[in-house]
Formats: sequence, structure tokens, C-alpha cells
Amino acid sequence: MSPEEIAAVRRRAAAGEAPAVAFTAVLAAMGVGEPQSWTEALRRLARAADLGEAAAQGQLTALAGLGDLDGWTMQAPERRRLLASPRVSAAADFLPPEVCAWLTGRARGRVKPALVFDPATGGPRRESARNNGAFEFAFADLDVVAAAVRARIAATVSVPQGALEPIQVLHYAPGQTFERHHDFLDVAVPGYAADIARSGQRIVTFLVYLNTGYEGGETDFPLVGLKFKGQVGEALMFANVDPTGAPDRRTLHAGLPPSAGEKWLLSQWIRDRARV
Repeated sequence: MSPEEIAAVRRRAAAGEAPAVAFTAVLAAMGVGEPQSWTEALRRLARAADLGEAAAQGQLTALAGLGDLDGWTMQAPERRRLLASPRVSAAADFLPPEVCAWLTGRARGRVKPALVFDPATGGPRRESARNNGAFEFAFADLDVVAAAVRARIAATVSVPQGALEPIQVLHYAPGQTFERHHDFLDVAVPGYAADIARSGQRIVTFLVYLNTGYEGGETDFPLVGLKFKGQVGEALMFANVDPTGAPDRRTLHAGLPPSAGEKWLLSQWIRDRARV
């Protein structure tokens, strides 16, 4: 959103438009054009809910069990190491079920075919190796729940929030897959090199499993003999580069297809610096 569009939202909020009031809660949560404040974000959400905004009430319900958002978003959860090299770890209960359900609900009905980087241009393109679906939260799609999740991820990985790419919710129906691939960007590929120069290397992949009740669907690291399937709210994070910052090709991985049921997954890619 442009500064002019944000200013227009603020004017509509001042006039009492409930959806606009709810979006100004996101601005407070992220500190856009004002000091960052979870207290103010929740106050605005409550006002939007009082004005009849159902989505604001849904967010308040999803966030109710988190307590103090300042503490929750900044608290790095306990992690267990799955592999030391490459660096792969997991964190149980990273998100509560209510937040997982909210994110899944936001994406349901809005999923489109997932895209990959075009190695020639660095832009997005369809690819037969990836036939699952994805919903990407553009800035205008963000809500306070998503903002809180992003803040917690950034704190866990110890990076500024500006290093986070747009958050995505992925959907895998039976048979859908993301075949073996790396998440780092290869500097030897011109399109990737240009993107790295502009926005930095993709150094960490952070996944949160949003549901259970499906068969198969593991995250598979074939070169190191690891398959992982998380419980609701469990996070999996892995470094795409080694400690020197060089791409770690042992992080080759795949999203295996569910054989029954549907899989929902939050995906967050993280760069080595704030993006421009």
C-alpha cells in the first residue's frame, strides 16, 4: 500500500468505518507511521469489533490465549536440535491451535497455484515440480494475528522483521507436492544473483504446521535422512546456508504429497538483511 492509501485508511477509520479501524490496528502492531504498540493494536481491534467487524472479533478470539503480546512475540521458544549440520531444529507449540485455525481460515478459499523463482528473471513462475497451492499475505491482507506471528518468528531467528518475506499459507491436497529443491538462491544464476543484490540471500526457512489429520505429507531432507511431520502449531526451521554464509546443498528438501486428507502449512522465508 502506498502512503496515500494508508492515509486514506486512517481517514476512514477516523470516520468510524469498522474495516478501516481494524486495519489501523495492523499499522499499530507493525509500527507503520506511528510507534509500534500491541496495546494500541488490541484497543483498535476491540473498537472495530464493537462497530460490528466480524474479522476483528475473530482475531481477538484467536489472540485471547496469548496473554501479553509484547512478551509472547519477543519470547524465543525452546528449540530441539534435529541436526547440527545442516542446522535444523523444531519448536513444539510455537503457535496455539486457535492461531493456526485463524491462519488456515484466512487462506481457505483464497489459495492459488504456488509459484517458484524463475532462474532467468528472478520473478515468479509456475513450475510442474510444484503443484500445491499458496496464499501469500500482501501488506493489505495482513491482520494483527499475522503481524504477531511474524514478530514472533523474527524474534526466534533474531532478525529484524524487515528481513522476512511475505508470509504464506500453503495447502497440499492429496497427491500435491513440492518436489526436491533448495530454498537458497544460487549466485551463479543471473536472475537469482540480481535478487540477492537487491534483497539479500534467503538464509532461513521457517515452517509451522497448521493442522493434522492427513496421511503422508512429510517434509523430507533426502541427503541427510530426515523426514519431519509436525503437530499442530509445531515449527520447523532450517538454515539454508552454512555458518560461513555459503549455500548449504545438504538442505535439499521436498514437501511430500499427502496420500489422504489436506495439509496446511505456514511458510516464512527469511533473508540476511531487510528487503528493499
